[in-house]
Amino acid sequence: MSKEKAQPANARGREGAGEPPRRRPVLRIVIVWLLTAGTLLLLSASPSAVKVSSPDAALAAAALIGLINGLIWPVVLRFALPLTVFTLGLGVVIINGAIVLLVSSFELGLYVPSLLAGIGVALAITIVTTAATSILAIDDEGFWYRNVVKRYQKRVAPTGDLDHPGLFFLEIDGLAHDVLARAIRDGNVPTLARWLRDGSHELTEWETDWSSQTGACQAGLLHGSNEDMPAFRWWEKDRATAMVTNHPRDAMEIERRHSNGRGLLFADGASRANILSGDAPHSQLTMSTALARDRHGRIGQDYFAYFANPYNVIRTIALVAREVVSELWSAHHQRRLDIVPRIHRGFSYALVRAWATVIQRDLQVTSIIADMYAGRPVAYTTFLGYDEVAHHSGIERPETLATLRQIDHSIARIAAAARDAPREYRFVVLSDHGQSQGATFLDRYGVSLEDIVESVTTGAVAGMEGDPSEALGFIGASLTEASAGDSAMAGAVRRASGLKKDGHEELHLGAHLEDDTSAGSKDEQPPQVVVMASGCLGLISFPREPGRLSLERITALHPTLIDTLREHPGIGFLLVRSDEHGALVLGPAGANYLDEGRIEGDDPLAPFGPRAARHVARTDGFEHCPDIVLNSTYWTAGDEVAAFEELVGSHGGMGGTQSHPFLLHPRDLELPEQELVGAEHVHRYLRRWLVALGHLEYEPEAEDGGQGAAGVPAAPEAV
Repeated sequence: MSKEKAQPANARGREGAGEPPRRRPVLRIVIVWLLTAGTLLLLSASPSAVKVSSPDAALAAAALIGLINGLIWPVVLRFALPLTVFTLGLGVVIINGAIVLLVSSFELGLYVPSLLAGIGVALAITIVTTAATSILAIDDEGFWYRNVVKRYQKRVAPTGDLDHPGLFFLEIDGLAHDVLARAIRDGNVPTLARWLRDGSHELTEWETDWSSQTGACQAGLLHGSNEDMPAFRWWEKDRATAMVTNHPRDAMEIERRHSNGRGLLFADGASRANILSGDAPHSQLTMSTALARDRHGRIGQDYFAYFANPYNVIRTIALVAREVVSELWSAHHQRRLDIVPRIHRGFSYALVRAWATVIQRDLQVTSIIADMYAGRPVAYTTFLGYDEVAHHSGIERPETLATLRQIDHSIARIAAAARDAPREYRFVVLSDHGQSQGATFLDRYGVSLEDIVESVTTGAVAGMEGDPSEALGFIGASLTEASAGDSAMAGAVRRASGLKKDGHEELHLGAHLEDDTSAGSKDEQPPQVVVMASGCLGLISFPREPGRLSLERITALHPTLIDTLREHPGIGFLLVRSDEHGALVLGPAGANYLDEGRIEGDDPLAPFGPRAARHVARTDGFEHCPDIVLNSTYWTAGDEVAAFEELVGSHGGMGGTQSHPFLLHPRDLELPEQELVGAEHVHRYLRRWLVALGHLEYEPEAEDGGQGAAGVPAAPEAV
């Protein structure tokens, strides 16, 4: 197991700092007033319909805009809040535009001809003032602390036993150990680097199973079981439908199968922005609970509380605008310089990226801070932004590392807020998997995996690649969750999104996989062939054939399919089950007979690491293992894979850094000297840390009796 250690430090001290000092609030007000007036004058001088008669008129109009915002904003926002939530904050732009239009009616010398023009003025003012105050360090940490942290200190009352330190898990989705190590070296994660260098934390590498994706990894980390999860999406013949991990109904079913009621967060814990809940009583933006109506608290109210804060809304609008501009510029830059690999990135993706890197991030930061002030003993949250940007830009491109720096800054804010929490808190930063980079399969060869299968099989082939943006799933889940409850605001979101109150519907954005593949009734047959993608992992199923098809049966039905796949230069190996030989891995120049323990020719698993055979053999034993599972080629010279989806950075299979995430943990919360292999193995140690901090509900003797005092199994043997 790879570990980086620093010199000893006070590991039991709180990692955060206190409230940042207050910096000249009067100066901030004056500068914002002058910037607003200056923006009005610039708009007047430009070829726009907005006109200002004089500098004095601009100053007067700017003062009145600020005064009206301060006085009537809370009242207006109360009625406009459902619009604000449903439009993810963009509805506030309309309100601000209306305020500008109202000010122009007072004949101060400001002329705004229409609401649309008022919206343009409001946007310009927001962007200019936010950018300028950030550059001048006027909108500092102290301002954020007073507008966010202090509000939660007043709103939330701690409960329960506060004598033992709490343990919060902060996941950076998709960040590989080696990528983090370079980011620490290069100064891209100053908070994490400081913890490591001060000696409060250690950096440890661990290894995922074959399915290196969030669903399977979080099932292992949060519930201690990821059995029978072969990919991010897979076909289940017994149910005649697809399972898609980031669809709330499917996530709920996955959690039902893997939960024993005593997951990592079961003892008054909180789940924020995850796929699965870890049995947390408190959850928000969690796929497996988005449809649940029997949860603690007022479901969906955290969204309304966030957008009811004028500071949050204005800041969110400005940061979203900045993120959209940054994404459009980055995509243009890649095209202009012909940087490859790359994929198409349009305006709609820029908005989705802004959700992941700004809105969802800020929602979960405020929720985690609220959990601290409520005295929660344990919480788990997933920062999606790095994974989302790495998928589309690349794992270490400038915009990706900029997103990583923003996440590091958010972690610093959480740690700083911990100083005033009612109990001591410890922080574990981790990832569930990494990513590997490379040109997509379609880009390399001009055909998709679905095209290849269709060319050598009979019958209709249904492709199930899905939308490449994971953030879309979370946007749909957040709107589904915000629409729950009996409040008028929830009802307005329900009506706007077309959802029903019964909680049986979920909002999907992007591709609707099940619409094209699932059997709609008992009389309707599923597709003859289904091809699915999970990063560089490909899955082929024959839904009308009962049970798992053997190699011999597949060859009889489609004589050239296996050889076509095996010989393709973009396919590293494929797993099938033979009636004669059992689990069989086929590559272009050899075969690995897993059940027989022998290799013929070149071992197709050799490039994928010493434990590849063990990982593949485990998947072969799954109840819902597809008829054929294949992994793209791994080009070791360039450290590249070829995703079967349109993703630059990908994960889901083996090859490169996608299988090697990390744990950055307090030094006194120890790990074994042996290597950590599999999310289930890591889960055992996360539970042991909770016990070490005094949370005896997680004692292994009380819940699984056969594990021994430490509750940690022996290191799994390699195949």
